Amino acid sequence: MKNKGGSFFSGIDTLVGWYGMAAILLAYALVSFGTLKPDSLTYQLLNLSGALGILVISLLKRAFQPAALNIVWAIIAVVAVIFMFAK
Repeated sequence: MKNKGGSFFSGIDTLVGWYGMAAILLAYALVSFGTLKPDSLTYQLLNLSGALGILVISLLKRAFQPAALNIVWAIIAVVAVIFMFAK
């Protein structure tokens, strides 16, 4: 099953990228409107999974600037989760 991108996986790749964008924006909105606290596990996991989603699509499209940004974003989220469980 092929789509315009030429392979079956390009549709899945696109969905992963869109998920990443939506997860990061959702995390930001929920914290901005007071629904989540910035030190909550949900917030950090949304940031982590979102960063990984954008990282995947960025690397596949050879867009290295957003890939680098999202590597750092994911590392920050992982460190924050580790600190949460170390308390």
